[in-house]
Amino acid sequence: MPSPRAEVSDVAVSPDHFIGGKRVSSPTTFEVRSPLDWDWKLADVARGDALTADKAVTAAVDAFPSWAGLPTAGRATHLRRLADAIDDNIEDLATVECADMAMLLESLRARVIHRGADNLRNYADLATGYEGRRWSSKGTENFVQRMPAGPAVIITPWNAPWLLSTWKIAPALAAGNTVILKPAEWSPLSASLLADLADDSGLPPGVLNIVQGFGEEVGAALVGDRRVRRISFTGSPETGRRIGQSAARNIVPFTAELGGKGPFVVFADADLDAAARKAAGQYDDSGQVCLAGTRLLVEESIADAFLDLFNAYTDKHVLGDSRSPSTTISPMIHPDHLARVEGFVSRALDAGDRIMRGGHRWKDDGLWYEPTLIEPRDNYSEVVQREVFGPVLTFQRFADEPEAVALANSTEYGLSAIVYTGSEERAHRVGSAIRAGTVWVNTFLVRDLTAPFGGCRISGIGREGGDHALDFHSDLKTLQISEGSVG
Repeated sequence: MPSPRAEVSDVAVSPDHFIGGKRVSSPTTFEVRSPLDWDWKLADVARGDALTADKAVTAAVDAFPSWAGLPTAGRATHLRRLADAIDDNIEDLATVECADMAMLLESLRARVIHRGADNLRNYADLATGYEGRRWSSKGTENFVQRMPAGPAVIITPWNAPWLLSTWKIAPALAAGNTVILKPAEWSPLSASLLADLADDSGLPPGVLNIVQGFGEEVGAALVGDRRVRRISFTGSPETGRRIGQSAARNIVPFTAELGGKGPFVVFADADLDAAARKAAGQYDDSGQVCLAGTRLLVEESIADAFLDLFNAYTDKHVLGDSRSPSTTISPMIHPDHLARVEGFVSRALDAGDRIMRGGHRWKDDGLWYEPTLIEPRDNYSEVVQREVFGPVLTFQRFADEPEAVALANSTEYGLSAIVYTGSEERAHRVGSAIRAGTVWVNTFLVRDLTAPFGGCRISGIGREGGDHALDFHSDLKTLQISEGSVG
């Protein structure tokens, strides 16, 4: 029997799993609380286990033949209906996402929730518009075709649950795969609303299944199931390694986006005001953004002037309730994560790094942390080399372009980078020299959904976005027919 729905700011949310088109409860639950006020319990959510994982994979396996057998245009119609349902429910989705993980409500209303609908429509269009390669060779006509791969497990992080859930399920469904989505246990509620919308819009049972719980319990069972044919994960390198081992044992293709430590490089010929304003913007969402440029690398000759502008823009930030239009910096997701960020800053002080601003909780009774800037003792400082994932940036000076590139490439990460310069030649030269999956020049977070997305080194493996994601979720076939032998 389904559990009673929880009321989250007057929005009814099911706390149960969604498997085979039905709500499924679990014998045990876990609490979900709001970062906006840790005394605010949002729901007791079903806690999945190995049995839950087995049920979800079985439902996906059973639904796969008919879903994969639909013409691409038929699957695209379902995705577009779901996109329309999202657009019709932006307010409810934004309200729940804000309460669940504290992203700014105005941002959710204006951009983020609609982006989920865009993800679905984009992949519907790409899948229906696909034209496989055709060519003649050695007396044969050759055709490259995409075949749906099978059930796909998708595991998303807590920091952008709605955006990344829709970003990942869209190509999997468009390619003809069925999906088991496991959202992060700290922010699972918008995924539950997605299940309702999928059901209401007529997505066939078992095509999209959603299970909740902890990675070491239900997550491990999902990625270890031999019936799963694709795995897509976003999270930490440590968890990525464990999932990769399970994927390797079962010979399952696997993509992973595993965080970053992006350089934000500012040259003397840059528009300093624009660079400083964008650098202060790296504190958005309390720095809980994998693509953020967290290492400020500034040319020596303009470093002091840049700092003055940067501090002025940072001073304009407003820490507060994410539901308030005046707030620009939200609380952090969870007390455990706040403690983790505090640990980084404390160890930086102990190691001789210098706190240039911030370095403390904003309020004793909340999850906010002050925008913090640290000048490290050297480039080997932990706060330079490891992802903090909070409102903590580092500041380093460089003498010339070769040193800037060397510093930019000096960590194990390689997800993204930001460069500010007034020189077109330098933009191409430095942009090409930096080892990262995405390099922005004189801008930030401009995303084309058709572009490849992913990281180098420990920032990840594989690429998502556009045809790259559709190819990943497909088995590619070459069909060869002897010329003149048919027709």
